[in-house]
Amino acid sequence: MDRWAAGDADSVEVLYAWHGPSCYGLALGVLRDAHYAEDAVQEAFFDLWRSRARFDAGLSSVRSWLLMLTYRRAVDRVRSEQRRRTSELGPENDFPDDRSGPDAQVITALLAGHAQAALATLPPTQREALVLAYWGGYTQREIASLTKTPFGTVKSRMHAGMRELRTQPPLVPSSEGR
Repeated sequence: MDRWAAGDADSVEVLYAWHGPSCYGLALGVLRDAHYAEDAVQEAFFDLWRSRARFDAGLSSVRSWLLMLTYRRAVDRVRSEQRRRTSELGPENDFPDDRSGPDAQVITALLAGHAQAALATLPPTQREALVLAYWGGYTQREIASLTKTPFGTVKSRMHAGMRELRTQPPLVPSSEGR
């Protein structure tokens, strides 16, 4: 660790030998693609090298820090791919397909109405957190930052909101009782 902190490049090889497999496993679990996972791990180790002056052994272990860097890189890759796919679709695909049949349009309208009605039963703070997460695509940490609410409070609101939504009657009755 002293060699790494002093800028000894060979020390990164040792850190990679110790922690590389764990980082790769984490990245592969998030990305489900070996090449992207390898890239995420490489970028994480590059981040480790570049930001070694910011590392504080009193706050976390090197392993924890590396796993956090790897996770961030993997999530960045997922978000980048989502943005790329969305931009490839183009603005003309932002609208419902007018060629879908009336049955699909009715089902979509029913589901949208059911979701809106269920969300309307929630307290505004729970509804806001869930809408930002599921329709806005924000993480719980991002929601905490956006709403200037403690992270734990956002988690609690989302958990309570989802628990309440599960008590709502289904849109279509189940066929189990028949």
